Amino acid sequence: MKKILNSFLAITAFTVLTTSCIKDLDTRPIDPDEVTAAEVFDDPASYKAVLAKLYAGLAVSGQEGPAGKPDISGIDEGFGQYLRGYWYHQELTTDEAVIGWNDQTIKNFHGQSWGASDVFIAAFYYRIFYQVTACNEYIRETSDTKLDERGVQGQLRDDVKFFRAEARFLRALSYWHAMDLFGNVPFVTENDPVGAFFPKQILRADLFNYIEDELLQIESQMMDPMSNEYARADKAAVWMLLANIYLNAEVYTGTASYDKALEYSLKVINSGYSIDPVYQNIFLADNDKSPEVIFPIAFDGLNTQTWGGTTFIIHAAVGGDMTPGDYGIDGGWGGTRTTSAFVDKFPDETGDADSRAMFFTEGQTKEIQDIGNFQDGYAITKFKNITSDGLTGQDLTFPDTDFPMFRLADAYLMYAEAVLRGGGGNQATAVEYINQLRTRAYGNTGGNITSADLTLDFILDERARELFWEGHRRTDLVRFGKFSGAAYLWPWKGNTALGTATDGKYDIFPIPDPDINANPNLVQNTGY
Repeated sequence: MKKILNSFLAITAFTVLTTSCIKDLDTRPIDPDEVTAAEVFDDPASYKAVLAKLYAGLAVSGQEGPAGKPDISGIDEGFGQYLRGYWYHQELTTDEAVIGWNDQTIKNFHGQSWGASDVFIAAFYYRIFYQVTACNEYIRETSDTKLDERGVQGQLRDDVKFFRAEARFLRALSYWHAMDLFGNVPFVTENDPVGAFFPKQILRADLFNYIEDELLQIESQMMDPMSNEYARADKAAVWMLLANIYLNAEVYTGTASYDKALEYSLKVINSGYSIDPVYQNIFLADNDKSPEVIFPIAFDGLNTQTWGGTTFIIHAAVGGDMTPGDYGIDGGWGGTRTTSAFVDKFPDETGDADSRAMFFTEGQTKEIQDIGNFQDGYAITKFKNITSDGLTGQDLTFPDTDFPMFRLADAYLMYAEAVLRGGGGNQATAVEYINQLRTRAYGNTGGNITSADLTLDFILDERARELFWEGHRRTDLVRFGKFSGAAYLWPWKGNTALGTATDGKYDIFPIPDPDINANPNLVQNTGY
C-alpha cells in the first residue's frame, strides 16, 4: 500500500489542538462538538486510522489539506508543517542551502543570527511537541488496561501491539529532533496526568537515555525489516534511529558510543534493504519502489496536500530559467539554492563525473552576491514530481514524492565513520561500503577510494555529496565541530559574503521565548 496516510482524513476529533507546550502538553478536547479519544477508540477501525494520523503528523499541517483547521496556530500552515520546519533548521543553517525570500526572520537561519523570539524556530518547536502530545495520547489509549476495558482481543489486539510500538517509535523520533535541535526541553510521557500543568525540563543527556531505552524496549515489538506496510516503521527504522543517536552521543551526553553506532548501522546493512541502482530514483514521484528507503515521510498529490514537505522542497527550488514542467510541477517559487562551498565538493558541476552533482547552472551564478536573487547561486534539481518512467505525478501542485528520512546509504556512511572514530569494525569493509555508493554515483569504479582516502574529512564531504537536502547537514557539521565558529566557513555564514565565524551558542537553538516566559520550570539555553 503506497500511502497509508489517506485514512487520517477521517480522524479529526482525536487530535489535540495544541498551540503551545507551555501548560497544555497533554490535554483532551474541551469543545462539546468534539469527541474524546476514549470514544474514538470504541470503533475498532480507529486504532489503525489514528496511527495513520500520527504518521500524517510528519507530512501534513492540519485537518483540511493545505489550509484549514491547522494543528498549530500563530503561523502560516505551510511554515508550520513538520518536515518543512525540520528542513529549515537542518539545511538553511548550513552550506547546502540558502533561501531568497524575505518572510520575517527566515534569512537568519543562513546567517546564524537567530534569537529566542524567532517565529520559525517557535513553529517547529511547537510542531515537535504537538507530535509528542498526539503520540502520548495514542500510547495512553492502547495500554493493556485500556484494551481490557474495551474487550479488545484476538487479531486486533495483536495488531494494536505493533501499532503501539510504532507510536512509541514516532515519539522517540520527535524527541530525538527535540534533543538534537534544542537540548534541554520540556518532557511529558503517557504516564503524566492529563490536563493543564507546567512540564518539567529534562536534561539533554537524560533525554538521550530515555530515547535509547524506549527504542531498545520496542525493538522486539516492531515488525521485521521489510515486512510492514509501506511508510510504516519496522525494526530497521528503530535500528537507524539508534545508530543516529549513538553516532551523535558525544554531542548529546559527552560520552562517545561509536561502538554502538557501528553495531546498529551493521544491523541495518544486514536487514535486507539494498542500494537502489539509480541514485535519482530515490527522489522521484515513485520512490516508494526504491529498495533503499527504510523510513519515508509519505506524500500523495491527491490525499496529503500541504504547502510543506516535498511540495515546498520541489517548488521552492525552481525559478529563474528553469522550466517547472521538467520537475513535474505547475510553477516554481524561486527560493532555495546552494552555495559554492557545496558545489566545490564535487569534481565537476555538470554531473558528468559524479551523478549526484545535480545543479541547474544556466542563467545562475555560482557565487551569491545577493541572497534575495534566485539566480545568485546554483539551483538544486535532486527532488522531482516525476516518476522513474518520466511521467508527472498525480497533481502538478502537490507532489507524490516521498521524503527518505532514513535510507540504507546513510547506514553505510555511519558504519564507515564509526570505524574511523574507534568504534571497531573493519576499515576494508568500510571502504567497500563507500565504494558501493561511489560506483553508483560515477557509473563505474572511477570514483572508488582506497583505505588511505578514508578519513573523517572525507566522510563529512561524502555525507554531503550523498545526503544533501535530506535533513542531515546541520547535525553532521555540529558533530564534526564545524557548524559554528571558524573551523569551516561558507558563503554568507554569519551574514557575510565570504562567511565568518559565529558564536558557539548556535550549535543548538533557543527555547522559544513564550515557553520560557510562561513555564517557571524551563531554563533558556546558554547565550540566548
